[in-house]
Amino acid sequence: MTTTAVRRTTATTSTSNRREEVTRLLPRPLLIVIVTALLAMVLVPTLYIFFASINSDIQVARGEFFPSEPTLANYSKIWTTVGLGRGLMNSVIVAGSVAAACAFLSVFTAYVLVRFAFRGRLTILRTLVGLQSIPGTLLLLPVFVLFSSAASVLGIQIIGTRWGLFLTYLTFALPFSTWIMVTYLRGLPRELEEAARIDGASSLKILTRIVIPLAWPGIVVAGIFAFLLGWNDVLFASVMTRPDTRTAAVALQVFGSTQEGGAVPIYGQMMAAALVCAVPVVVLYLVFQRYLVGGLTAGGVK
Repeated sequence: MTTTAVRRTTATTSTSNRREEVTRLLPRPLLIVIVTALLAMVLVPTLYIFFASINSDIQVARGEFFPSEPTLANYSKIWTTVGLGRGLMNSVIVAGSVAAACAFLSVFTAYVLVRFAFRGRLTILRTLVGLQSIPGTLLLLPVFVLFSSAASVLGIQIIGTRWGLFLTYLTFALPFSTWIMVTYLRGLPRELEEAARIDGASSLKILTRIVIPLAWPGIVVAGIFAFLLGWNDVLFASVMTRPDTRTAAVALQVFGSTQEGGAVPIYGQMMAAALVCAVPVVVLYLVFQRYLVGGLTAGGVK
């Protein structure tokens, strides 16, 4: 018994050593240096923005890193100076709607493309990949002209509305979200669906009762990428919105451009507004972190 236990311990130790050798791509000292450098590249600018947001504009203009008299006044002023409240509300409504629509539509579309064979299936899959290579700036004018023509024909105002911006983002986010779900659904076992089909379940019931619960990581990733597209966009939002439908990104851009050429730009409020706009995205990542890890690594190991 003692010999067997020793052999098992030796085997376990050797296995863990081999795993450590495989997973460690770099020597430990070099790995520490690289990780420290990467953390510094991320944390130093973030700390500077935070310290500038609790500092006065004159001290920031002088180049002071640490505030001598910290204050939270900038965080209370941005709601009237920048008009950030309405911008955040518009961003949450538009980006959240795009994320929900992409997550819902992409899983149904991907399930059809992965589980059913029909003419033109490969063409659709290749088109989804090819659409990602088209720069969005090239489509700004065509989309604007299309929506303007549709508004004149149908008599419905599209440009300047939230739902017009929603349609714009959905056009760009849905192909990428669908491709994410195609990659994820390819890794799900077909045996579960076949067993449910033998029991008499329809394709819709299999999708809602089996596929969607198993595909939550992929759905979350598709939704988050669609949300980020609508949250960070400035180009389309600056053209497709009015002052009352501006998103937070456009509000920040307009506020920053109005400060150019002034005696002392309002640096503190700009930094505070930037941090406030970054909070929803950070919270989103923290809440869905475990789903993101599973969804992004889907399809990497077969």
